[in-house]
Amino acid sequence: MQTVLVIDDDNTVRETVAVMLEREGFQPVLAGDGQTGVEQAFALQPGLILVDLWMPGLHGAEVCKQIRAHGMNTPVIVLGAAGEEMDKVQLLDIGADDYLVKPFRVRELLARIRAVLRRASPEATVVVEFGEVRVDFTRRAVTKGGREMSLTRAEYNLLTYFLQNPDRALTRELILHSVWGYNSMPHTRTVDAHVVRLRQKLESDAGAPRHFLTVHGVGYRFLP
Repeated sequence: MQTVLVIDDDNTVRETVAVMLEREGFQPVLAGDGQTGVEQAFALQPGLILVDLWMPGLHGAEVCKQIRAHGMNTPVIVLGAAGEEMDKVQLLDIGADDYLVKPFRVRELLARIRAVLRRASPEATVVVEFGEVRVDFTRRAVTKGGREMSLTRAEYNLLTYFLQNPDRALTRELILHSVWGYNSMPHTRTVDAHVVRLRQKLESDAGAPRHFLTVHGVGYRFLP
C-alpha cells in the first residue's frame, strides 16, 4: 500500500482527500501545516505528497523547496484555491510535479495522482546496481557477483531506504521511523545490527565497508 502525505490547513479538505485515497487503496498520512508536513515527509518517505499552496506559515511552494533541497525526489502535487493561482511554470521550476486548482473533482485528482506516480516510476529505475550488488525491485531479488543473496524483510527494506537516499547522512532515529514505522519502535541498536548484516552480506570486506558507512555521532550514509 503506497503512502500519500496530505498537507493542508483545511481539516475538511484533509479528511475528504483521506477518505478518497483509502477507497483507492492508498494509505493517507495527514498534516495540518507546512512545517509538520516537511518533517513527516523526511521521516516517512511517502510515495506521493499533496500540498496546499497557500497555508499560514510554511506555504506549499516553500514545502517543495525544502523537500527538493533535502534531496528527495518524491512526486509533489500542489493544490491551489481558485483566485490564488501561482504561475505553474514557477511551481514546476521549484520542484512540483503537477498543479491542481480547488475545488477539484475526485476523478481528476485521482487521474493526476496516477499519472504522476507512473512518471516517477520509469522502467529504468527497476534495477539498481552498486559494486558487485544488483537489486531488482520488481522481483525483490538481490544478487552479489551473480549469486542471489538471502535478505530478511527488514534487511531488504533497510537496503531499499539506503538506495533511495544515496550520499545522505541518516540518523538512527530517522531510519527507525522510515523503515520500521511509528507503531513499532525498537532500540536504535536494531539499526546497527541490521547495518552490520548488510555489510556482511553485501560488502566485499565487511570490516572495511565502502558502501554502508558510519557517520560518527549521527548514524549512517550509503555511498553507491
